[in-house]
Amino acid sequence: MEKIDVLLGLQWGDEGKGKVVDVLTPKYDVVARFQGGPNAGHTLEFEGEKYVLRSIPSGIFQGDKINIIGNGVVLAPDLFMEEAQALEKSGHELKSRLHISKKAHLIMPTHRILDQAYEAQKGKNKVGTTGKGIGPTYTDKVSRNGLRVGDILDNFEAKYAAHKARHEQMLRALDFTDYDITEVEKKWFEGIEYLRQFPLVDSEHEINALLKANKSVLCEGAQGTMLDIDFGSYPFVTSSNTICAGACTGLGVGPNKIGDVYGIIKAYCTRVGAGPFPTELFDETGAKIRAIGHEYGAVTGRERRCGWIDLVALKYAIIINGVTKLIMMKSDVLDGFPTVKACVAYKLKNGEVIDYFPYDISDGIEPVYKELPGWNLNLSEVKSEDEFPQTFKDYIAFLEQELETPIAIVSVGPDRAQTIIREK
Repeated sequence: MEKIDVLLGLQWGDEGKGKVVDVLTPKYDVVARFQGGPNAGHTLEFEGEKYVLRSIPSGIFQGDKINIIGNGVVLAPDLFMEEAQALEKSGHELKSRLHISKKAHLIMPTHRILDQAYEAQKGKNKVGTTGKGIGPTYTDKVSRNGLRVGDILDNFEAKYAAHKARHEQMLRALDFTDYDITEVEKKWFEGIEYLRQFPLVDSEHEINALLKANKSVLCEGAQGTMLDIDFGSYPFVTSSNTICAGACTGLGVGPNKIGDVYGIIKAYCTRVGAGPFPTELFDETGAKIRAIGHEYGAVTGRERRCGWIDLVALKYAIIINGVTKLIMMKSDVLDGFPTVKACVAYKLKNGEVIDYFPYDISDGIEPVYKELPGWNLNLSEVKSEDEFPQTFKDYIAFLEQELETPIAIVSVGPDRAQTIIREK
């Protein structure tokens, strides 16, 4: 029986998961998404085209792969339809290869309004949600009030009306009544009809049957470890388990079925939205990283906050996920820096220096940096590891030693071809 390999982000999301899944999928028969929703934005570039996937697994560009949207995902039918139809127009056949779990929860139009209402109520303590209705949908799921994909197969209109009425009552209680979902709702129901054209499956049975048949499966995570609902920088987190354990609950597989866990990192660090970020740079260096790295949200267009790599947080993420191999993205963004820095410890308000990730990083944490010489070479033109400058090889060796995990792949540009597989 094959094992499932898991690919996930180890920082605050936006690590470049989409590109890596696309690079790795030739090795696998199946690619599955296990959590999150259209707040994800996985960007892939190849053959002169750029694609942004929100809910559809990134293995969809490999013609013979099965792609599964698992039960842990929350799905917006209208946004899914937009995304899928755009792919179909560009020549990618979906309907036989994309399977959707009946147990995945549906994001309703009123979930988006509730998202706005809750954020407005928080005032200065906003989480920085994408406003896509993700949080309220997961809230309904956990409170046993959710509407699922499988519900569209039987008496759906009545179920929808009951859920909508409940949401409208909640919105009245929040004194948030100035909204109009007429047009959105119309498109949403078009999305429901479109969903019916896809294989709606019990993904837990399908995945385990595929494993039994010795098919190889790659699980694709969304967001990043530091946004995990349990282990991230709470409350500035997403509403799902973004860690490796989420692949088990989000697809219905046992932990003994997990094989390699690929952890994706940037050579630096970014964050979108509110929340603590110990290594954030507010100076010209941060602005330069943002400009060179094109650090703007793939879905929202929001400016990403930028900073140096945080090894304290990364060690924590590696432990929680059981990471076996690291993949480093955007190494080329740091090409022009004479010195690069890595945070190796935190200095607390009371002067204590710690090398572990604490309960709370929101108040007065100061990063302790180690400085390393930069590499004065355009990495985006490098074709093999042999061409890496010694200072960049030293940076990789330093990270591997600190993180006690091998870096198996180094990305030196956005294109599929700009990927260096290291011999290990």
